[in-house]
Amino acid sequence: MNEKQIYVIFGSKKLESSFESLKKGKFQDKQLYDSIEKAIKNLKNNPSYGIKIPKKLWPKIYMKKYNTTNLWKYDLPNGWRLVYTIKTDEIMILSVILEWFDHKEYEKRFKY
Repeated sequence: MNEKQIYVIFGSKKLESSFESLKKGKFQDKQLYDSIEKAIKNLKNNPSYGIKIPKKLWPKIYMKKYNTTNLWKYDLPNGWRLVYTIKTDEIMILSVILEWFDHKEYEKRFKY
């Protein structure tokens, strides 16, 4: 019996471009790029590596824009947060990165 293939993708091309542009940015941007790259590797090994966010805390934008059925948070260094969802079918597990932001923006998005 084969195990499911695990993939990590970005929720949009714009988000993927933003990620790639971090590589060419200032020192802090490059650090963030490296942190997200490490998160991607960890999610490829274990899609539920992050912390599952209870449904009552989900911002409506994720349900409207991405039709999410689950929501996860991955803590990055320096107070940054990466938010993703997991989609599965018979042959694969897909972690979809929805966005990342600093802790202040994260608190705004989740109304803490």
